Amino acid sequence: MLYWSIVSLVVAAIAGSFGVGVTGTSIGLAQVVAIVLAIFMAISALASVMRRVR
Repeated sequence: MLYWSIVSLVVAAIAGSFGVGVTGTSIGLAQVVAIVLAIFMAISALASVMRRVR
């Protein structure tokens, strides 16, 4: 998922340098993927802590 976020960010940067209208969509996609990644990372950390408590 991190890979797709980085790829989308690179596509957005390249499209932005050429002035293509796809920039907003690519940046939006990168933000969504980054947020989902952060949520999964938080859930994984919480599960790891809960496993150690028991």
